[in-house]
Amino acid sequence: MPLADSDGTSLYYERHGSGPAILFVHGSGGHHAAWWQQVAALRDEFTVVTVDLRGFGGSDSSMPEFDGQDFPGDVVAVLDQEDLSDVMLVGQSIGSVAALRAGLLRPERVSCVVLGHSLGGISHPELKELAAADRAEAVKLPVIDRLLTKPFQRDRADLTFLFQQMGTFNVARMQDLRNLDTNGPSLEEIEASGVKVAFLAGEKDAVLSVKTVTRAHELLAGSHLEIVPGAPHSMYWETPRAYNEAVARLRRTLIAPKEAV
Repeated sequence: MPLADSDGTSLYYERHGSGPAILFVHGSGGHHAAWWQQVAALRDEFTVVTVDLRGFGGSDSSMPEFDGQDFPGDVVAVLDQEDLSDVMLVGQSIGSVAALRAGLLRPERVSCVVLGHSLGGISHPELKELAAADRAEAVKLPVIDRLLTKPFQRDRADLTFLFQQMGTFNVARMQDLRNLDTNGPSLEEIEASGVKVAFLAGEKDAVLSVKTVTRAHELLAGSHLEIVPGAPHSMYWETPRAYNEAVARLRRTLIAPKEAV
């Protein structure tokens, strides 16, 4: 069982396949196994790494409380443990905040960060206002309706049930991740880092609107925008083929191998 140490905290992670590296960072209800549809589809072409943040899945959950500010360091610990370079970090929802911060902490290892259904905690007044307006609409819906479409819930009751069960393996909860947004990076800091950023959005995302994500893309110079038609907030789960194709395309096109030193 592979484990990494993050300042004394034991982290569970998995590494599959070979080739250019992609590391997935789960959201508030996930853990490493939530990426089962991605690992199976991508491991023949890429090195696929999945990690459990502290308090999630198989990682240490013994601490009395969790601080979201520690999560980027958890991602960094796995990057360092596996000595990965030219990595593409892919975050899901609030996991994108940890992914972006980890990328900024290790730009020598991370070439690109994909912000899935998230603004990555970017500190910008206009974006904070737009995201807050989206959240105000989202909270009017039942949690499951924010994450998966109603047709999917009706037609795939089995996968909907499994999706809901994923969170039962975690000790940490959504509130433990919220303060990741505190003191987020500015647009200027991201641009200066040299780390490329891609926004991956779903057309039917009930949590973060395409309008908001598009505006973030417009404000962040050099960023890439990928909008998947018909996809919800949990695109990786409900429409995995489209999601996997988008991730593979971004990995192939956005990262040029760095010259050996």
